[in-house]
Amino acid sequence: MSDAPDVFGALADPTRRALLERLSAGDGATATELATGLPITRQAVAKHLSVLAGAGLVDARRQGREMRYRPTPAPLGDAVAWMTGIGAEWDERLAALARTVQRRRA
Repeated sequence: MSDAPDVFGALADPTRRALLERLSAGDGATATELATGLPITRQAVAKHLSVLAGAGLVDARRQGREMRYRPTPAPLGDAVAWMTGIGAEWDERLAALARTVQRRRA
């Protein structure tokens, strides 16, 4: 998972997570639309969207004079798959440790 650091870095910021949630709830939006109701400027929203786009989490398409952003789920799926694999490895290791502890107690 070569893009994992980008995805996790992008998702580490609560504002970017909120923007991604807003985008996922609709049919895409512009930075201006997303900035409505947020305590940050449209320019700040655009910078956050740039980070999300760099991680592959959103796709930007020009619509008139503005860019319209839509979520792209594939990187999230890759991140979830990676975390699931790591979780399974840890489950196996912990189960082996529990078996070892049980054998030593017996």
